[in-house]
Amino acid sequence: MAKHKLQHFAENLTFPNMFQLRFEELKQGFVHKGKWNEFFGNNNPIVLELGCGKGEYTVNLAERYPGFNFIGVDVKGARMWKGCKASNVKGMKNVAFIRTHVQVIWEYFASKEVSEIWITFPDPQPQSARAKKRLTASRFLDIYRKILKTNGILHLKTDNDGFFDFTLEVIKEGNHRLIFETHDLYNSDGPEDAKAIQTFYEQKFLNDGKSICYTEFMLSEKD
Repeated sequence: MAKHKLQHFAENLTFPNMFQLRFEELKQGFVHKGKWNEFFGNNNPIVLELGCGKGEYTVNLAERYPGFNFIGVDVKGARMWKGCKASNVKGMKNVAFIRTHVQVIWEYFASKEVSEIWITFPDPQPQSARAKKRLTASRFLDIYRKILKTNGILHLKTDNDGFFDFTLEVIKEGNHRLIFETHDLYNSDGPEDAKAIQTFYEQKFLNDGKSICYTEFMLSEKD
């Protein structure tokens, strides 16, 4: 397993659509910040998948919507290798990946440069003391607000009811605009995009008989 990880890390360095900057490099400024249209060669909307894992959503959404650009973000390079490898084998030009911590994602994008954000099965951080580490905590929403277009949509899928209820409470307390929510996506009238693509972990959860929670919402404007 360790050997495969090292191989994946090495191959990641060869992918033209994989970006993984050291902190010292990031301080000097990311070359594509505010200029992603030049990297992709178009002015199409940008959609992020945060905590993308193996990148299933990133790649599958990019296949479904060639008129959009999709970027997967995660800190686990060995996992992202799968999605990045697939996108290169398929010759996809509307896919990229960034290996970084979500809390510094604003270093990679200019204000209002992102149109939508997907958060798919993140670590629920179940201990109450770690609530601020949840990717839908208010401090993270403030980060997303820096890069997300006005009225840009955030999507969340999770199997964890506690994390989902926490998110709904954050939405309520922040006066964000709730568009849709369900504790049982596949027995709801939820959007097709949320149902059509299933991540590796989602398939495992469904096989275990778990229900999938889903919500989409827009951030309120900061005073």
